[in-house]
Amino acid sequence: MSKSKASGPSRYEMLFIVANNYTEEEAKTIVAKVESLVTENGGSIAYREFWGKKKLAYVIKQNHYGYYSLCEFDAEREAIAKLDRTLRLSHEVLRHQIISIKALSDEERAKIKEKQAQSAVKNEKKEEKTGKEKIQKVVAGKNEKAEKDESNKAELKDLDEKLEGILNNAQDLL
Repeated sequence: MSKSKASGPSRYEMLFIVANNYTEEEAKTIVAKVESLVTENGGSIAYREFWGKKKLAYVIKQNHYGYYSLCEFDAEREAIAKLDRTLRLSHEVLRHQIISIKALSDEERAKIKEKQAQSAVKNEKKEEKTGKEKIQKVVAGKNEKAEKDESNKAELKDLDEKLEGILNNAQDLL
């Protein structure tokens, strides 16, 4: 029994970033152009997502932002090499990455998105909780400061009364 990989098209995932020099409509046409490159090289697109404009982790070719797009497709290995070379030479695409993946059904993809949404909600709740705790600390700090101010005012009143008494005694002596 052979352990070699089955021939035929494999499933790939490609994430690429279009430069921020373009409007969103122009970026979408560039995404369509990249997807047409896939089909021209014998691939067939199974799934696509346009994530829109996002901040880059670091500056790439003087761009702080870029338009992200995700695409899953089936293609032969030879087509991937051609696609990779074309994208590397493209001035419109800042970065791209193509990886081999296991094909996902729509149900599996929906489960993954649901888990991501749930974890996002948990993170928001955690951030909200820490935000509330920070607010409570600030309020407690302000309350402590107000109490200190009140005690300082009380001490000042005592000092004022003593000073007044001393001044009155001094006037009586003169």
